[in-house]
Amino acid sequence: MEIPLAELQRNLKTIRLHGMNATLETRLVQANQGASFAEAFACLEQDEMDWRKSRLAETRFKVSGLLERRTLTEFDWGFNPKLPKKEIYELVSGKFIRDGADALLIGSPGTGKSHIAKTVAHAAIQAGYKVVYREAHAFFEDLFESDQLKRRKKQSKLFSETDLLVIDDLFLRKNVPKQAADDLLEIILNRYTAKKSSVITSNRPLEDWGKLLGDNAASSAILDRLLHRGHLLKFEGRSYRLKEASIRMAESRQKVSG
Repeated sequence: MEIPLAELQRNLKTIRLHGMNATLETRLVQANQGASFAEAFACLEQDEMDWRKSRLAETRFKVSGLLERRTLTEFDWGFNPKLPKKEIYELVSGKFIRDGADALLIGSPGTGKSHIAKTVAHAAIQAGYKVVYREAHAFFEDLFESDQLKRRKKQSKLFSETDLLVIDDLFLRKNVPKQAADDLLEIILNRYTAKKSSVITSNRPLEDWGKLLGDNAASSAILDRLLHRGHLLKFEGRSYRLKEASIRMAESRQKVSG
């Protein structure tokens, strides 16, 4: 008995096999061209698994806090040739997450730290990890707000247990909250104990962290944990943002003169 294609598609949709439904027509054509039932069905199974993996990755991206899908393909390596290229590629590979290690990306503003941190986060999501990305001010604001709303335990659990936590631009704002040292120490200690990986970017040298946090003891404890199983990458060179601004200004002048 031959079942109409539309009915097969309705049935697949009803039982939520959306990946199979999306490629059913193509797989039927392959079967009619000589593929065996087992071969066609194996392809349909793979289609469903690929579809679910893609949907899961999209969900992980939406809840991560990332707003951009950064990759290394658009990164201008030639602009700052002194960047630690090998170490950056190793971070993007995700091995440090499997090892429960951390990474500190330290250097001048505009040298690519945030781009690389977002690339690492995006690659981790694609690899199946749960990721939380926060700019540093938002990280502290989330913890403060959770205190006010009596949801501190839930927020701390999110930051402490995710596979990868990225805190971007720590100390970009010189005045951090009064409780910043305690908040950061709490999360880093939890993650260190659980062997969960963190990536932190900052344009401030490590020796200044104690002063900026207003607590040398807490700063020492934080850095001790981060560096014990960590990677320290130094970003030196010119600012990409200033380069892009110069290009825009040059283009603007050309339009005016034209």
